[in-house]
Amino acid sequence: MNIYIIVAAALVLWNVVVFGLYGLDKLKAKKNAWRISEATLVGCAFLMGGLGAFLAMSFFRHKTKHWKFKILVPVALILNVAVVLLLLPQVRGFIF
Repeated sequence: MNIYIIVAAALVLWNVVVFGLYGLDKLKAKKNAWRISEATLVGCAFLMGGLGAFLAMSFFRHKTKHWKFKILVPVALILNVAVVLLLLPQVRGFIF
């Protein structure tokens, strides 16, 4: 199997997990239950989960008023895209 397909599948899966973490945190916030720490949520975005975090913030309307998330999640997404473009020559060759 092509390594690029494996990496792409792993990235998609990870972003689905991050999306789910944001959704779970929103659910827990509504129920006044144990919450996922902000450091964990932002950290997951920077660990190649920026797209999942960004989409989840919009979809769940969660953490959209916190300046930390309004700034750091888009920064994480931009850095995630930059890493993909720099590390995957096939993608870089396709785009540039």
